[in-house]
Amino acid sequence: MKIIIISSFIILLLSCTAQPETNSVRKVLLEEIANNHTTKDWYVPLGIAIEGLTAEQADWRDSTDLHSIRELLSHVVFWNERVLRVVQGEVVTDFNGDNETTFRKFDDLDWSIAVRKADSIQTQWQQAVEHATAQQLDSVGTEISNMLSHTAYHTGQIVYIRKRNGWWTTAQGVK
Repeated sequence: MKIIIISSFIILLLSCTAQPETNSVRKVLLEEIANNHTTKDWYVPLGIAIEGLTAEQADWRDSTDLHSIRELLSHVVFWNERVLRVVQGEVVTDFNGDNETTFRKFDDLDWSIAVRKADSIQTQWQQAVEHATAQQLDSVGTEISNMLSHTAYHTGQIVYIRKRNGWWTTAQGVK
């Protein structure tokens, strides 16, 4: 009986020990990917921010040099896809350093295709993090985190444009 109690206590202690750090990193990154993609939490995700927009709305610009929603989405997808390919170990083409070109990638692309492309890249991010090794997460976790912050920043700009033009309801997220 004493052996059973001691064994049970040891098993209990082992089950209470902290999970490897990589599992915590993976969990946080997956939660943030979901928050950036479709899960409403602290902020509106990209999927909801662009949901239901027409091509005309996506292309709307004010009288300033600010970007349209289509341009913002183009920029986000460009960088999310580029960082994803690097993380996956793929060779990516050299970037000429002109960040303004990233805002024009979808100029000639049908809006619904651009929306699907954004969704696809976000889904690929989730799969990449789910299947990444501990070593991969350790080496690229910061880049992924930065990319997610970048996405959230530009998603906020999209929501602002929608609110400003009356294309947003509180049912979609923030007031």
